[in-house]
Amino acid sequence: MVKLRLKRCGRKQRAIYRIVAIAIRSRREGRDLRKVGFYDPIKNQTYSNVPVIRYFLEKGAQPTGTVHDILRKAELFKERTF
Repeated sequence: MVKLRLKRCGRKQRAIYRIVAIAIRSRREGRDLRKVGFYDPIKNQTYSNVPVIRYFLEKGAQPTGTVHDILRKAELFKERTF
């Protein structure tokens, strides 16, 4: 099973997160299947590769709670709910 989750990057006290598609049994910093976006909580910026995210969601990937909230704020679920 695949999940969309956050992967921590950046330096100390200055974290940014990548949104990645990753196997459910992998750890947070483990090997990801594909990078699909990033989230910077300090600048409150988000970039998401919408076609790739929709592809993974259609194939059954489950976003974590935080990623779901980020994608909802980016209005990804506006037209259709998964």
